[in-house]
Amino acid sequence: MTEELMTVQESVLGEVFGIWFLIGAALVFFMQAGFAMVETGFTRAKNAGNIIMKNLMDFCIGTVMFILIGFSLLLGEDYMGLIGKPGFDIFTSYENFDWSNFVFNLVFCATTATIVSGAMAERTKFLSYCIYSGVISGLIYPIEAHWIWGGGWLAQMGFHDFAGSCAIHMVGGISALIGAKILGPRIGKFVKDKDGKVTKVNAIPGHSLTIGALGCFILWFGWYGFNGAAATTGPQLGSIFLTTTVAPAVATVVCMIFTWVKYGKPDVSMCLNASLAGLVGITAGCDVMDCFGAAMVGVVSGLLVVFGVWLLDHVLYIDDPVGAVAVHMMNGIWGTLAVGLFATETAPECTMNGLFYGGGFGLLGTQALGVVTVAVWTAITITITFVIIKSTIGLRASAEEETRGLDITEHGLPSAYADFMPANSSISIFTGKSTVEEPAPVAAAVPVVENRPHIERDPNAKNKYTKVSIVCKQGKFDDLKNALSDIGVTGFTVTNILGCGTQKGAGEMYRGVPIETTLLPKIKVEVVICKVPVETVVEAARKALYSGHIGDGKIFVYDVEDVVRVRTGENGYDALQDAEN
Repeated sequence: MTEELMTVQESVLGEVFGIWFLIGAALVFFMQAGFAMVETGFTRAKNAGNIIMKNLMDFCIGTVMFILIGFSLLLGEDYMGLIGKPGFDIFTSYENFDWSNFVFNLVFCATTATIVSGAMAERTKFLSYCIYSGVISGLIYPIEAHWIWGGGWLAQMGFHDFAGSCAIHMVGGISALIGAKILGPRIGKFVKDKDGKVTKVNAIPGHSLTIGALGCFILWFGWYGFNGAAATTGPQLGSIFLTTTVAPAVATVVCMIFTWVKYGKPDVSMCLNASLAGLVGITAGCDVMDCFGAAMVGVVSGLLVVFGVWLLDHVLYIDDPVGAVAVHMMNGIWGTLAVGLFATETAPECTMNGLFYGGGFGLLGTQALGVVTVAVWTAITITITFVIIKSTIGLRASAEEETRGLDITEHGLPSAYADFMPANSSISIFTGKSTVEEPAPVAAAVPVVENRPHIERDPNAKNKYTKVSIVCKQGKFDDLKNALSDIGVTGFTVTNILGCGTQKGAGEMYRGVPIETTLLPKIKVEVVICKVPVETVVEAARKALYSGHIGDGKIFVYDVEDVVRVRTGENGYDALQDAEN
């Protein structure tokens, strides 16, 4: 009876973890949404639709390639530890096919391809993207993953990469680095002198940190499936969840402190990258590390991601809009090596010790060998792929297409935001930095420009109409609206615009680079008045907008010849009065 109960218990437990295995795969699939949001938020609005399309298609194209060749290369019968036997069991022997394993490995494969998209965003031809995404999914990833997870030579040596710091993230990061280098930077990213030497690095902020942050949280949530789906016991799953939480949290705190000290303010986008860096770093050893090991991985990841972004911008001059290389390549390498340092037998189901836990250099050496060989395989194959694409159909969009945005030129999509139609969709201008530090007096902060002769106003006149145009910060609109309402102005027109004056933008930092764009989000409020004195409107606006800093706004005053109300045909003074019905 006892043996029968044990058999039933093992069977039930196996079913439970088999279901969790598929739930984990679904969580990994949901990470595609996270990658799409991070990449979209960290780039400009004129390319949002293109990025969404790429993230959709890398999974769909990857599925087709994985069916045709990828899955068999990864998990087919092993040939000399190098490759799986190609086959079509999914078609010829479906009743005996390992359905769960196919789906599980497919969603991981798609992750590798989507990493590359972020580093090459905003200037890659869509067709070219589809081709190299298919090559990664069908050839590059399955072969090296076979070495690690398919019974290949690295697995036989004892190489440990539980969920893919090396097999997925490092491979995607190396592909991203090489692709971004061959592709070249976005227009306006670097300023060069006549000899071609880079003299200045410009920041190109993404259009929505809110979307980027949403993507980061989605990825973190999905990572519990990414790291935990292959767990086989409850204690092991609990330990994996712990390390998958600790490492990114520590990495983010370390990054926040470091950027706060270095740049004067905590960098939001860099901290979002740090969360992902910590997750990448812990992925290889999430099952073999304790809390201390996970924390140490997080400390290094939080610093490494900042160093990686700086290295690409200021030393290598490679344009990576989303930080994919710093997050995935550098922390993929670090996380894989960290297994050889922090693995401990105190972790559930772990039978190995790293260097810092008395295990010697053996495991660390094996991990290093795996990193080098997988990196060489990836670098060679992806370089050949990019060179062939560049030499045939071309890799990069034209300068005109890049300037206008890939949404309209590649997909015929005027804007991914429909009715909102972002005004900055085709603008990329860079100038100098503000040198103004002290608050300005109100006259300088909110200047008034009058385009009319000064006339002594008759308060009883009904034939004098004036337009007041007010340009101000977006955050001050409510104050201005209330101030105008208080003095009796009940109708005005509001427009979202971009602009700035001679201050040439705010002297702030984005990802360690000064933001020097001259075009800042503003609100323009236009009102035509007759009954309310011009001076009253001007004074109310200046008081509402004043903060004492450059950029408070400007007020323009114009004479108006006449006013006509469309509905009634009334003109002049009567057309400006509130309608009673």
